[in-house]
Amino acid sequence: MTTHLVRAGRVVCPLSGIDAPGQVVVCGSRIVAVETGTYCRTEVGHELLDFPDGILLPGLIDLHAHPANANSVFGVPPDEYMLPQGVTTVMSQGDAGADNVDDYVERTVRSSRTKVLLAINLSRVGESTERGCFENPDDADVSACIDAVARHPEVIRAVCVNTSHHACGSTDPREMLRRGLLVAEETGLPLLYGMRRPEDWPLVEQLEWLRAGDIVTYCFRREPHCIVESGRVLDCVQEARRRGVLFDVGHGTASFSFDVAEAAIRDGFLPDTISTDLQARHLQFSPRHSLPLVMSKLLAAGMSESDIFRAVTATPARLIGLADSIGCLQAGASADLVVLKQLPTEQLHDAHGQSRSGHAWTVERVFCGDAVADCHESERDAAS
Repeated sequence: MTTHLVRAGRVVCPLSGIDAPGQVVVCGSRIVAVETGTYCRTEVGHELLDFPDGILLPGLIDLHAHPANANSVFGVPPDEYMLPQGVTTVMSQGDAGADNVDDYVERTVRSSRTKVLLAINLSRVGESTERGCFENPDDADVSACIDAVARHPEVIRAVCVNTSHHACGSTDPREMLRRGLLVAEETGLPLLYGMRRPEDWPLVEQLEWLRAGDIVTYCFRREPHCIVESGRVLDCVQEARRRGVLFDVGHGTASFSFDVAEAAIRDGFLPDTISTDLQARHLQFSPRHSLPLVMSKLLAAGMSESDIFRAVTATPARLIGLADSIGCLQAGASADLVVLKQLPTEQLHDAHGQSRSGHAWTVERVFCGDAVADCHESERDAAS
């Protein structure tokens, strides 16, 4: 078995604190060593892959997107649209529920090279229809959801409850969250929660229901809910964070505002995780919607590079219980690697047409569990 040396001008592991020139030594599908220093060893029989201007990171983790090869109205094939953009692990936000999870595991999880995990939808039908997943409250079947988690514990890492007006229709969002929490408590899983507009249900009340380890997504949305008022993060949001509630970006097609992100970051409120909410409607976008592009927007909004890298590697790995195998560069971990490079300053746009100037990261090379059969496609190639 050939040993590969993946060398870069910067090797960065947020978990261990490494940030230096060096190389990652890979044998088969595992990392066997991480070496830093300008002059690293090269032995006979080892294949060297050198990226002197690149940033070598653990494979990126997108905590909230819509990977699906079939039976999801939002789904996009992960190996085609996520893996080439540096995402080696992705968690679906509710594409499947109890009625279609077995098919999802077979046709998407087991059929993809990308590591696909699932925040199972409380709704039995998941996102398989155009109607809101909770329009029929009978679809929010607690027992069926618990049984589905028991069938696929290695895949299902969270419970998804989106209480938006579209998802619920006339169904009471409080009842949907109550049922979701029953599943989460019984299974020991965190909740991935999409907020309700405050005129229907005060945000302070929604957040009071959530527990330490639960994850609120769409945290930098401008409307119909917003965590910032008069340039400051709301007290109820700060209090939820103090209790251990976590916050995820979930950019999507309408859920990222530069104004909101900048105000929150100035107020010391950083997202715990950065995610794309990549879905089928993004496929017509140019430049292509990707996790490195969303990371670039957070950099332009004032978030530090080190905090950004942590929010797409070590932190999401810990939240989904896989911190020893992904999201890190250490011996024994999966050989999931991405090499980023930074493009010159360009215009970056939020979901409302506002723009900021900033450096954009693009993908130079991706390795997913096997350095021999790597995935290699730049963002510019993907957009053409």
